[in-house]
Amino acid sequence: MAYNFICGDRDQLLLLPQDMRDWLPGKHLAFFMLDIVSQLNLSEFRRFYNPDGVGNAAYDPSMMVALYFYSYCVGERSSRKIEELCRESVPYRVVSGGLQPDHSTISRFRKRFEKELAALFLQVLPFCCAAGLCDVAAVAVDGTKMKANAAMAKNRTESGLKKDIERYLREADMIDAEEDRLYGPDKPGKEIPPEYATREKRINEFRKYQKQLAQEKQKLVEEHQARIDKRKEQEAETGAKKRGRKPKSIEKVEKDAQKKLKVNLTDPDSRIMKTASGYLQGFNCQAAVSSDQIVVAAELTQDQNDVHQLIPMLEKTIENLKTLEENMEIGTFLGDAGYFSEKNLRQLGPDYPDVILAVTKEWKTLKAQRGGNIIPLPVDLKTAMEYRLLTPEGRELYSKRKIMPEPVFGQMKEVSGFRGFMRRGEEACACEWKMICTAHNLLKLWRYGVDKVHRKTAAAVAMAREIVPNTLVFAS
Repeated sequence: MAYNFICGDRDQLLLLPQDMRDWLPGKHLAFFMLDIVSQLNLSEFRRFYNPDGVGNAAYDPSMMVALYFYSYCVGERSSRKIEELCRESVPYRVVSGGLQPDHSTISRFRKRFEKELAALFLQVLPFCCAAGLCDVAAVAVDGTKMKANAAMAKNRTESGLKKDIERYLREADMIDAEEDRLYGPDKPGKEIPPEYATREKRINEFRKYQKQLAQEKQKLVEEHQARIDKRKEQEAETGAKKRGRKPKSIEKVEKDAQKKLKVNLTDPDSRIMKTASGYLQGFNCQAAVSSDQIVVAAELTQDQNDVHQLIPMLEKTIENLKTLEENMEIGTFLGDAGYFSEKNLRQLGPDYPDVILAVTKEWKTLKAQRGGNIIPLPVDLKTAMEYRLLTPEGRELYSKRKIMPEPVFGQMKEVSGFRGFMRRGEEACACEWKMICTAHNLLKLWRYGVDKVHRKTAAAVAMAREIVPNTLVFAS
């Protein structure tokens, strides 16, 4: 009996070279990424290279940028894994043009050009806008906690740092005593052991962290002293003591700060953040998202809550939209109760767009809306905002908030797997956060439809040339 099988011949040699464009379908993400990157202005990357062509050859920045953005879009950030995929994965081989950069080259490129890669966030937004995305009739701001590349076990208080320094010094004395026993007290003996040099470096770092904690403690004490002085002035003016709990003494504040203030030895810029599922060592990532879930502003902060981020995020969103179109204005800026404070409301002048903030937690706001509570008089800024949320218009606008940023964070964390940073330090993580948001926008643009993007090529290129000179057109 003869089987009718289709069998491959692995010994068959190819007479003609293969065309990489035949390896993948025409609408594949790899080709879309090459199209987008071909239009970006990468002059900031190229200015670091020798224009005379002297010296060792370097990989083309356009290829490296496309490789990085494609990797982030498919949820891969490890330089070693990207090196492996450039050998084994067909889409990666197409993006890299058959080249195989090693992981050190890939990692150095990200570290060297972190600010330039982050700046491409603003260059991608015009393409989203030209494709019909970036609906800013409503923009919602929200924050999500992202894990730092550090463990919580590496946190130390001021007293903990002191113990570590004493332990390192004891170990150094033990090494000196052992060398004196082996070589004599007056003889140099061997070279300084590498672990000893590392220990000296760590001691200097610990002392620097001690100074940092002392400065933070002093700042808290000064702020508390200012509140006490202000309270005394008000009592002197009114001639009566203020009601409520008396402020803590300076000694109590200083003692509490010494116990609570901590620094992480792995990433000193990271902070302990409270989340719905517990605590993590990380950063607070902020994103302003349009109605169609395009990230129009992305920033990173060390603050554990969002209350101080409303005005900075609002101003950053306005600034970014001006780069797209001079007359592009936000309809309504939405935020949850984490952004609410009367101080924030007082800062909202006539030049700012309409802002709607929840004044209490989400479930309390929904309960008040269902119950139709009556706002008591007199009406201050807080009660006025509360009343706004109870009106039909306020309900409709605020209901959009939870379907705008939350799906974006869900896609980043659950689908792409971005639950923590690869880099360390606030500045490096801020750049990585913008790259993550850029990858999200590129995926939204690609899923929206490659054909739609190509049909609006003329508008996209015209807008891009107004914003960034010397841009190219879409590759066909």
